[in-house]
Amino acid sequence: MNHIPVLVAEVIDLLNLRKGGIYVDCTLGAGGHTFAILNACERCFVIGLDVDPDALILAKERLSVYERSGKVKILRRSYTQLSSTLKETGIEEVDGIIADLGISSMNVDTSLRGFSFTKEGPLDMRMDPSSEKTAWEVVNKYPEEKLERVIKEYGEERFARRIAREIVKSRPINTTLELVDVISKAIPFSKRRKRKRHFATKTFQAIRIEVNSELENLKKLLIQAENSLKTGGRLAIISFHSLEDRIVKNHFRSSEKLRVITKKPVVPTEEERKMNPRSRSAKLRVAERI
Repeated sequence: MNHIPVLVAEVIDLLNLRKGGIYVDCTLGAGGHTFAILNACERCFVIGLDVDPDALILAKERLSVYERSGKVKILRRSYTQLSSTLKETGIEEVDGIIADLGISSMNVDTSLRGFSFTKEGPLDMRMDPSSEKTAWEVVNKYPEEKLERVIKEYGEERFARRIAREIVKSRPINTTLELVDVISKAIPFSKRRKRKRHFATKTFQAIRIEVNSELENLKKLLIQAENSLKTGGRLAIISFHSLEDRIVKNHFRSSEKLRVITKKPVVPTEEERKMNPRSRSAKLRVAERI
């Protein structure tokens, strides 16, 4: 499945695009949001950042015309390097920043990346394949107490203690489906049946967040982003679970440099959810530099 960007029309509308403006797509992926910005904004320039080399290949293909004309600069960088990247590029401030924090459909559908709990794959889960920590290390090396904390805090999983205990007892665990089997043993059958989503969703989410330091990196992004915006420039963040959304909401509300544009998060329309079921959890929040 190709990655389908979420809330594209809403992002374009709420970014309040300026003719000739400079924008940063912090999570370029396959280039969907950047393509939409360049298609909608006259003489705009976009810097696209991503740590995933596979995604960057697709983005370069999708944005080849814009790249040749100098309207987009694509870099393999983490969004935690936003400030230094702008400094290197000779740009002091930008007109808008977008970050889609969702895991790419390409990664979910590629079993070798280890994100999917429905396909056999290695315990990897790294968004940046060059980073050191993998899901295998978290699952097989973390002490039981630390593993329980990760699953409880990042997955909001009520059976975190039982799952951590079962994981430690079952080591070594080498593949995604082996981990799913261990999780199934830890959660009572009656409770598994009642869940709307797959019973392994929360545990996989927790391990992925730990592997990629997602919440810590989001906090770094928010601080750098607000300091990189021009007055009137806008920051748009799309989150996919409550932990991320809470961090974004609280930062927007407490920041002395931002004015909240979206009093409530913008969510996909029913039509978009039908076309792209993976968009169902998306929440868009936008703030403006004052």
